[in-house]
Amino acid sequence: MDSSQNPAVGGNGTLISQTNDTTASAAGANDSMQNLNQVSNSIQKTLGLIHQLYLTVSTFNAAFQMPLLQRINGLVAELDNMVKLAEKCNIQVPMEVVNLIDDGKNPDEFTRDIINNCIAKNQITKGKTDALKNFRKHLLEELEQNFPDEVESFRESRAASAAPSVVVFTFKVESFCFGLIQSGELEELKRLAQAQSVLPNGDVRVKSEH
Repeated sequence: MDSSQNPAVGGNGTLISQTNDTTASAAGANDSMQNLNQVSNSIQKTLGLIHQLYLTVSTFNAAFQMPLLQRINGLVAELDNMVKLAEKCNIQVPMEVVNLIDDGKNPDEFTRDIINNCIAKNQITKGKTDALKNFRKHLLEELEQNFPDEVESFRESRAASAAPSVVVFTFKVESFCFGLIQSGELEELKRLAQAQSVLPNGDVRVKSEH
């Protein structure tokens, strides 16, 4: 098989994504945008033809018979072209938007209603969360008054379960600091901080030895 068809493999055996995939995705997005623009242009042209047809019909007389037929044929041809262009676009429009347009309303109202519904549901969810937090706090207070030993055991078990994550984090910080010391970068960082009169951001704290 041709080597150009083989995926690149990294040093640890993992597959490295090819630039061809990225290029293909970008090309697909550009094609989709181009198809959408063609449909939009066709819609604008159709609206123009309808307006011209309206002017012709509103002032129609026997002399306008041929121009009328030509504009009707042009409108039919453009509608056919619009349908063909629309087949290349994969766009889903909610029926609510179509209904709003049919009712003569602004389709942006659909977006506004969706946002308002999300805000309302978020407030409801936040209220439920706050209620559960208050209930938990009140429940612990009542349990501590009636069952102090059991509550103390519960808190100790919670603290013990959270301790391993703290130990792992501390170990990673210490390892990071040790690596900086071994490579000599720690002294360089201290020198730069002193030269610029900037306090460290707290990511790595170094305690001077006495």
